[in-house]
This record gives sequence, C-alpha cells and structure tokens, in this order.
Amino acid sequence: MSNLQLTTQISDHKMASRLDAVLAETFNDYSRSRIQEWIKEGRVTLDGEVHTKPNFRVLGGEKVVLEAVLEDEVFAEPENIPLDIIYEDDDILVINKPLGLVVHPGAGNPDGTLLNALLYHYPDIKEVPRAGIVHRLDKDTTGLMVVAKTVPAQTHLVEQLQRHAVGRIYDAIVVGVAKSGATVSKNIGRHPTDRIKMAALRHGGKPAVSHYRVLERFRAHTRIRVKLETGRTHQIRVHMASIGFPLVGDQTYGDRLKIPTKMMPEFIEILRGFKHQALHAGQLSLTHPVTGKEMKWKAEMPEDILDLIDMLRDDQEDYLAQHHNYDLDHDLDNGVEVAWVTDADIQD
Repeated sequence: MSNLQLTTQISDHKMASRLDAVLAETFNDYSRSRIQEWIKEGRVTLDGEVHTKPNFRVLGGEKVVLEAVLEDEVFAEPENIPLDIIYEDDDILVINKPLGLVVHPGAGNPDGTLLNALLYHYPDIKEVPRAGIVHRLDKDTTGLMVVAKTVPAQTHLVEQLQRHAVGRIYDAIVVGVAKSGATVSKNIGRHPTDRIKMAALRHGGKPAVSHYRVLERFRAHTRIRVKLETGRTHQIRVHMASIGFPLVGDQTYGDRLKIPTKMMPEFIEILRGFKHQALHAGQLSLTHPVTGKEMKWKAEMPEDILDLIDMLRDDQEDYLAQHHNYDLDHDLDNGVEVAWVTDADIQD
C-alpha cells in the first residue's frame, strides 16, 4: 500500500469540461475509471473544496489536489515458480509461458499460476492491478506475454491493446489441408448451451478478427501462422474450428482424430498422444510504454510442437516415396499476398 499525491492547475480553456475528463487527461498514467473512483471517494479537492461528482463542470483555473492510496490490488500468495524471462527493464517484462501454466487464479486453479509467480519474483508488483497482467494465454497455449511492472506502464499497454496496436502472431497446426490463407471475421461470445465454451456467433458476442496464412501443408494437416487484430477468449481456437480447421490436440473445440491413410503406427501414436492445442504465441511487438521505442520479440516453438511437425513431414515423405502419383501443392503463397508476414518469417 502506498500514498499518492498529485497536483495540477486546471487551464482556463477547460471551462465547462467534466472534472473526471480533465483529470484523466492530465494524470494520464491512470485510467479514467480509476480517477472517477477517487473523485467519488472524496480524494479530490478543487481550491481546497472536496468534490465527489465525476461529472462536475470545472470553471478553469482551479488548483487540484488528488490524495489517494494505491492499495495492494492482488490477493494471492507468492509462489516460487520459475519464469522464462525473454526481456526485462524497469517498466515491463516479457515472458515465454510454458505449457500448463495458468495465467490468473480462478475456479479450479487457486494457486500455481503466473500471477503467483510474479508476486514472488517481483513483490512490488502487488500494487499493480492484476499483478501487471494485461493479456492472457490459455493454460495449454505457450509463448510470449508482456507484463507491466508499474501502474503507468500497465495503463499504456492496456491502451495499446484496446486500439489493436500490440502485434501478436501465433504458430499453429490445424486438422485439414487449407488451400490458402484468409481472414476470419466472426463475433465471439459464450456458447448458447455450453457456458464453459466460447462460440462464433451470428448475433451478439464481440467482434473478433483473425488473419491466417498457410506455411506448410501435410497429408491431412496444415501448419499456419495467425495474426490477431482482436484478443477474445479462445479466439484462434474458435475461429479456426468455425471454418473447419480445428487445432490439433484441442480438447474443447477439436473434432475426432484425423489419421491419414496408411500412416505408420508410430506416427499415429504421436497424433493420439498430442493432448493439447498445437498453438504457440511466437511473436510479440509493441511500443514501449515509457521510451516510445518499437520493440519485437520471438520465441521458438516448444519441442513437442516441433516434433509434431517433424512427424507430419516424415509421414508425407514416406507416403510420397510409396505413391509416386500423389500430387501435393507445395506452394505456400498460392497467389495470396499477406503483408504482415515476410519470407524471413517462414524460415524457422
């Protein structure tokens, strides 16, 4: 818990503006909703007089004093869980989340989460809402996440996410052979009958847009790269399943196991044993919340997904060797231009 005092003098040209709007613009390290809470709690004075209504119209020229307390935002126990830190400075850290690590405590996962780990390794982060976590990855999705170490950094990162300025690119293996890349634009919301699942909806839900590109085709599967415009819960998993290409291993949105004709038994066992979605957040880019520098990070796919890709390649080569008349189009682009990925991105 820490005390906070902020002061300013309202400009004359702000006459008739709302108090909360003026303070949110002036103290832009804090969200407007937080400013509104402080006003309602009586923590803001204008020329020594307390004002508790966020919609109060200022006259201009008033001296403002904001006296607030930043309470510990997180109620969880620190736990010594190792973190794979890709980048760190005084304001942010970027981690490579492993398979099986839940991001935030919830029903069925009260501890053992990324949040618990952050509280252990960075005790001061307890004063940042949600311990600095600004976006999530599913438990069984691996890859890059950014965490804010301060309230100002979190405010700026959330703003970037809201205007879709954070670049997030994923690698995935899907069931089925996709002919070309495309854009999926379907609203996502709670499934109408199964409330623990999300669904692509014609009516309701929130807008969601995913762009995917074909990187490599196998006999019954496709390796793709997906760029997110939005960040809805289970977005890639729901979108790809909705167009007939569920992720390999997805226990929630996947279809029955698809085994190519005459696949070798040892390859079948690898497919059957892959019990989590083949999805990896491999690239992350953003504007640093303090320096304004454009930053980008990459993380290689985990071994189990790399092994899956190697197996699918071996299966294809084995089948081609036995069936010389088998025709598979190896053209990755297929005439489709996608500006956000380059040839260098394909060379993993």
